Amino acid sequence: MSGDNKVLREGMLVGLCNPLLDISAATDVAFLEKYDLQLNNAILAEEKHRPLYKELVSQYKVDYIAGGSGQNALRVAQRVLEKPNATVFMGCVGKDEYSEILQTKARSEGVNVRYQYTDTESTGTCAVLLTNNGANRSLCANLAAANLFTKHHVEIPENRKFIDEADFFYITGFFLTVNPDTIMEVARHANAENKILMMNLSAPFLSQFFKEPLMQAFPYIDILFGNETEAETFVKEQNLPVTNDMSEIALSIAALPKENHKRKRIVIITQGKDDVIIAQDGKVTRIAAINVPDDKIVDTNGAGDAFVGGFISQLLHGRPIDVCVRCGVWAATQIIQQDGCTFPTDLQIPKEFRAV
Repeated sequence: MSGDNKVLREGMLVGLCNPLLDISAATDVAFLEKYDLQLNNAILAEEKHRPLYKELVSQYKVDYIAGGSGQNALRVAQRVLEKPNATVFMGCVGKDEYSEILQTKARSEGVNVRYQYTDTESTGTCAVLLTNNGANRSLCANLAAANLFTKHHVEIPENRKFIDEADFFYITGFFLTVNPDTIMEVARHANAENKILMMNLSAPFLSQFFKEPLMQAFPYIDILFGNETEAETFVKEQNLPVTNDMSEIALSIAALPKENHKRKRIVIITQGKDDVIIAQDGKVTRIAAINVPDDKIVDTNGAGDAFVGGFISQLLHGRPIDVCVRCGVWAATQIIQQDGCTFPTDLQIPKEFRAV
């Protein structure tokens, strides 16, 4: 899994997730309470949330930002890799202005976008509600078109070739709500061909309410990402030992049954300002987070996606897991000092993370 500096090529990784246009605004706790939303959580919109989007646009200053967790991660990876089209992204959108914005943004940053289009729904949106000067965020996603992705899209020859030629796959937990059949198609392919499958726990509700598709895919996962809240929810829902020791939680998740015995599962848990936990080969390693002063934090939305993107960039280079994690930490610290999941225009990529 690790080595020294693989030669980068196009189509090394395929990502699957929900392409969403983020509608981001600085709001207040009262607005969250009105719509029964919690700090630092992510949910799918219900009927009671329908008025939220209109009210957000009319009452607050909003920014429209290309989003969707998986697409964000790939955009970040591409920015660090500086190799166009090393990653391929698939998800479903509507035929509208929003999907054009998403595609233009992602392609300009080097992602090879292979959207599935639908006539029946508009492109999905996600309300990004920032409070406490951007330090807290609450996400409410209206999937719309993203919910209509079908397995047919990965079966048609012009897209199947990307699956066949990729060495790595990254699928977010959010995609479990959309098309588990596609996840299993990719998971079985990765297992049969000894390729690396990465997944993300993504949000606590997925471990709670989408257990069956999650655990169907779980034996195929080589690298699992999650934050401390998601990991705690997962072990609780799986009746694994619940403890305050995040190292023990990571080890118990890593030890769950796995299909491909050629490599052991790696579990990576982020903890905000605290150390990143890496469970690998029955041992735990900690990588320190980089402290960003509160007055420099603009927007924590996308920090987790940026971490994964930084990690992926180094994995594609063939670098050791600790380097992958350090790059993830660095990428996340850059992102939280900007609006949305974007890098500063004058970004300086540290030498250790660049192509040789």
